[in-house]
Amino acid sequence: MADLQDNTRHGTLADRSTLCIRRSLPGPIERVWAHLTDSDLRRQWLAEGRMTLQPGSSFELVWRNDELSASAAERPEGFSAESRATCGVIEVDPPRRLRYLWPSVGDVCFELEPAGDRVLLTLTHRKLSGDNLILNVCAGWHAHLELLLARVEGTTAPSLWATWKRLRGEYEALLKGR
Repeated sequence: MADLQDNTRHGTLADRSTLCIRRSLPGPIERVWAHLTDSDLRRQWLAEGRMTLQPGSSFELVWRNDELSASAAERPEGFSAESRATCGVIEVDPPRRLRYLWPSVGDVCFELEPAGDRVLLTLTHRKLSGDNLILNVCAGWHAHLELLLARVEGTTAPSLWATWKRLRGEYEALLKGR
């Protein structure tokens, strides 16, 4: 089992196509689940979008990362102020597992496991391809999970874009070292 106190560790990339990141969050598990599935809570750390928790249903995620950043001026070149994706629910087991297909980007799975008064969140993103996408996704999930951790702990959230830029450089260095 992962060290539940280490919330800064980089994700691991298996076979250059599967990212896995683990984070320890304060419980209870139902609160963490709500941050994954409730549009209003999810938009505070990732993206908004109403979802029906039923396999086969589709939902739209809407990212407005400037709202999660200190300023829109931090946005990297080539990224828009808003991004949208229509995803499809593959599997739901409340409050432990949510898996969905993000077309052209891969298969995303959140798993929650109680660990005392904390919850171990495991994010697995499969079917990644292309160096640029892999770097963006690794840095993106890591940065967004830092915001989630801050939200559920009640601490000040870091600037999304500033965090993403730093992490993208770190992941690039890590992947070159493989």
